[in-house]
Amino acid sequence: MNKINYQKELDRVIDKITGEGKVPKLLLHVCCAPCSSYCLEYLSKYFDITVYFYNPNISIADEYNYRLNEEKRLVSLMPFEHPVKVVEGEYLPKDYFDYVKGLENEPEGGKRCEKCFRLRLESSARYAKERGFDYFTTTLTISPLKNAQLLNSIGAELAEKYGVPWLYSDFKKREGYKRSIILSKEYDLYRQNYCGCVFSKRDSVEEEN
Repeated sequence: MNKINYQKELDRVIDKITGEGKVPKLLLHVCCAPCSSYCLEYLSKYFDITVYFYNPNISIADEYNYRLNEEKRLVSLMPFEHPVKVVEGEYLPKDYFDYVKGLENEPEGGKRCEKCFRLRLESSARYAKERGFDYFTTTLTISPLKNAQLLNSIGAELAEKYGVPWLYSDFKKREGYKRSIILSKEYDLYRQNYCGCVFSKRDSVEEEN
């Protein structure tokens, strides 16, 4: 089976909307400011973006609030061609722990992560449906450590379920990840060394020791 080139899929959508002269409403699920920096720089040329900060996997409240505030700070500082605003999803870490119960010892990138992706993307799809967005997507594909094929597969499945088109992406393409590092330095963004959940923090600490 041939792998889909998600960047080309995104190019096709952008070509279509620019040809039509439209500025669609995009709900962009964001995990953190560094990952969103390049995505916002890129997508705000073509979309009216609402950043959806929904990350109950970040169970340490101080860490969660720091990342949320960094996202708000970034959006307040970056220049955008079309409007960008930030909304916060419901922060209930218990939802995450209940959802991944039994998978606590899964390796990073395994079944626990897949369920975490689904939890966050389903909330995004539901929010997009309830508020009439034209598309929804996530910044998660910018990470070299995240499975873009899996994320896009989940997104497409939820798009069918909720009736809101999924915007395919692989934001690490075209030097997207490298650009995010440059922008992170430019805006002095906090760059965490783990995804956010206590399990990835545990694994990060073990790797350092």
